[in-house]
Amino acid sequence: MSVDHYEVLGVAKDAGADDIKKAYRRLARELHPDVNGAQDAEERFKQVTHAYEVLSDPQSRENYDRGGDQGFGGFGPFGDIFENFFGGAAQQRGPRSRQERGQDALVRVDVDLADVIFGVNQSIDIDTAVVCETCEGSCAAPGTEARVCNICGGSGSLQRTVRSVLGNMVTQSPCGSCRGFGEVIESPCPTCAGQGRVRATRSLSVDIPGGIETGQRIHLPGQGEVGHGGGPAGDLYLEFTVRGDKVFSRLGDDIVATLELDMVDAIEGTEVTLEALDGPVTFAIKPGAQSADVVTVKSRGVTKLRGSGRGDLRFGLHVLTPTKLGAKESELISQLRALRKPAPPALAGAQAGMFQKFRDRLFGS
Repeated sequence: MSVDHYEVLGVAKDAGADDIKKAYRRLARELHPDVNGAQDAEERFKQVTHAYEVLSDPQSRENYDRGGDQGFGGFGPFGDIFENFFGGAAQQRGPRSRQERGQDALVRVDVDLADVIFGVNQSIDIDTAVVCETCEGSCAAPGTEARVCNICGGSGSLQRTVRSVLGNMVTQSPCGSCRGFGEVIESPCPTCAGQGRVRATRSLSVDIPGGIETGQRIHLPGQGEVGHGGGPAGDLYLEFTVRGDKVFSRLGDDIVATLELDMVDAIEGTEVTLEALDGPVTFAIKPGAQSADVVTVKSRGVTKLRGSGRGDLRFGLHVLTPTKLGAKESELISQLRALRKPAPPALAGAQAGMFQKFRDRLFGS
């Protein structure tokens, strides 16, 4: 490598970015052909500029330090880097569009537990920005239209030439008259005040899938806020909260509830028919049922959001002991005691307690 970029800029190999920038600015001013008449000034200026191009970019500098070949990067002696330092600006590619993409919107939706078993189609009211019906997004009052800006001629920008010791520098900035749009709306739409959109409440029909859970979201592209100037709408996100039920609760894809059972039915067993969230359900209680036992009805839970099939419907049993007995009932209980000769009450281990067993059987240990 015939040229040492660090030597060209006059900085050490461990120089920081600020030191490299300062060295380049100083040398560029000194060697600029407009202020330096030496025969080799232009060539040296090119070398300084190229050296800065290589060393100012971390990746390019790392490659150079490893011995990579760094040829001239394809810009002239008055290239982009020099313009960035001394007031030049890239040419603006025409006027900016009045239409802008709208923002995304987030709406929170409450659904009942019964609705998420199979899913439901629900109409949701959304307060959002919509296209102005008066001007249809043009931003101009009906019967009028935007005219070409007579200040910038429709380009949306103004150029200004500044003379300095380094020569004539051309700067470019957005036109203040049309704000860079290239057109001026002299009669803004009275409904939207020239915005091309208004706030309104609209109804949206949404298919809520079965198995949706609290906190989960549905993404609806193009259903969010309409942009300025009637621009394309952003996206809509629906975040769900599943309301609790007075009787049933949800555990994953299963639905759980507590079933109170009379002592006699627990002893002898019985058949139970009751109203579940998705209709009547019938199941059997085996003789000798205990509190904290769990009865499972297969495939009567929530439709699985991912996969196929449904969860289960599970009942935790709570055997009720009567608190008031008639004379005949007391007599029969006494006879039963005499026949069974039950063992005296005893303490059970903590893991064998009724509430612990109920929890383990219902929710899994």
